[in-house]
Amino acid sequence: MRIPALFLALGLAAPAWASGGTPVSIKVVDAGGEPIASAVVRHPEEKERHRVNMATGIWTGDAVYLADGTELLFERNLELTLEVSAPGYQNKRFSYIVKKRKNLAVVQLDKLDLEVQVSDEEESGPVIGFKHDNPRD
Repeated sequence: MRIPALFLALGLAAPAWASGGTPVSIKVVDAGGEPIASAVVRHPEEKERHRVNMATGIWTGDAVYLADGTELLFERNLELTLEVSAPGYQNKRFSYIVKKRKNLAVVQLDKLDLEVQVSDEEESGPVIGFKHDNPRD
């Protein structure tokens, strides 16, 4: 792994793209184009989920570690399949071809239809029967 000399000279941590792959950014937005702060990105064959930046909705990486322990470096012309999910939104799986530079994929998630119909009978709460509630003969 080659870490730029500037980072070593200044004593800074190496950036996420220092492992040798091509950086790929995924921006997760809702139907209005606003970032989804709670979104996560993952490769289908990987265990770890990568959280997006809460302010921008963007995750950037240059590699992922698959379940068998191998590292998948993002390289030019690689067809990268990723899954994006967030609470209250439908999951989305998409493919992206990695370019030489400026890799930004914008993924729009659709809201789940979670409208629940409640009848007047159910509003009072569930009826829980106890052994002593049974009528005696």
